[in-house]
Amino acid sequence: MGRLLDVAFMPHPPVMVPEVGRGEEARITTTVTAVKGLAAKLAARRPEVVVIISPHGPVFREAVGLWATGELKGDLAAFRAGEVKFTYRLDLELSRAIADIAREAGLPVAWLDAAACRRYGLTPELDHGMMVPLYFLRQAGIDTPLVAMGMAFLQRQQLYAFGAALARAVAASPHRVLLVASGDLSHRLLPGAPAGYDPRGKDFDARVKELLAALDVEGILAIPEDLAARAGECGLRSFIMGLGALDGYEVRGEVLSYEGPFGVGYLVAHLEPAGEAPERSLLAKEKKPVAESLPVRLARQSLEYYLRTGKVLPVPEPLPPELAGRAGAFVSIKKHGSLRGCIGTIGPTRTNLAEEIIYNALAAGLEDPRFPPVTVEELPELQYSVDVLSEPEPATLADLDPKVYGVIVSRGRRRGLLLPDLEGIDTVEEQVAIARQKGGIGPNEPYQLERFKVTRYH
Repeated sequence: MGRLLDVAFMPHPPVMVPEVGRGEEARITTTVTAVKGLAAKLAARRPEVVVIISPHGPVFREAVGLWATGELKGDLAAFRAGEVKFTYRLDLELSRAIADIAREAGLPVAWLDAAACRRYGLTPELDHGMMVPLYFLRQAGIDTPLVAMGMAFLQRQQLYAFGAALARAVAASPHRVLLVASGDLSHRLLPGAPAGYDPRGKDFDARVKELLAALDVEGILAIPEDLAARAGECGLRSFIMGLGALDGYEVRGEVLSYEGPFGVGYLVAHLEPAGEAPERSLLAKEKKPVAESLPVRLARQSLEYYLRTGKVLPVPEPLPPELAGRAGAFVSIKKHGSLRGCIGTIGPTRTNLAEEIIYNALAAGLEDPRFPPVTVEELPELQYSVDVLSEPEPATLADLDPKVYGVIVSRGRRRGLLLPDLEGIDTVEEQVAIARQKGGIGPNEPYQLERFKVTRYH
């Protein structure tokens, strides 16, 4: 039986490598020291195979790409250090086992052998996201065969599940395995940073560091997509795949260092599985049936009925008392934890709440301009929630609490609404600014505020 020894999160700035940095690496001494110390610790564990995930490897939107060409070569010539070059044999047996188990779990894989590389126009190589961590692992004495892959633009829960499939393949192999998740955090920490500046970059890095230090995997999976996008990060998906490999285990670990003097966040962390703990498996929790509330069941049935018949679902008869009144309602649809559609009404527009939910579910699934319409094939993968709104009341900034109250910002006919208790919205100022932006109300225009509460159904 094989064993996953460690999961290492490593950054990959080429400037870390002395042949590239030529003295500039002294500006990130904290990172270099942490990586060297971690590499020495990992070498003492005697891994027989290194699995490495790089965001600069073969990246597909709908599949995880695994190199399958027998060997990979790479160098740092693009960074004026062509003398730094490596050749690694690929462990195709373990790579194939990972691909097979992932596919059995319904997770798409791109098997990148020579024929596939010609088809996709890819050049098999060790990218710098692999080269930099491998440089320090080799210095520490780790020179083993590789399993090399890219991340993918799949849903986060799918990436997490891929990591779990990877761990199952490792357990069924005869090898002691080290998993390296390569990635940097925000590229927008400072004015003049490589990808420009965004003040939310620091917020993103602080949140990742805090959640990882607390081993709060659910928190990492729930980091808002817009926050990650504004941060301009490249490591979150690699890290999620690495965390998935620890699903169902007790975990020991720590964040070893973090810094960002060049405007890019570099985080080094080490996690170690410390015994099986099935009760800690997020994937097992997802499979447990959850009792559906009546509003949520109605929203789900509405979209499913329309997609399968082309007709609007009739209002239930007899009408349940809790659906007989009138109120505004928002229907939110998620797929693998990420938003798939959200449409609602501030006040009642239909005869009863049941009808309000039926039509808003159709709008959320088919008319949200941010997403393509939901298809029949997607229906088994969707999760629904329904927010029923109380009557809005006039408010001032002092009356608001983003965890308790939703807000409506109005100027004439322009109105923007934001629901309460949304991930990543922690202050009144953020809540009002986003609602104002949604309503097309400029930052210097006067506005009126209303607040409301919601009853949230899952």
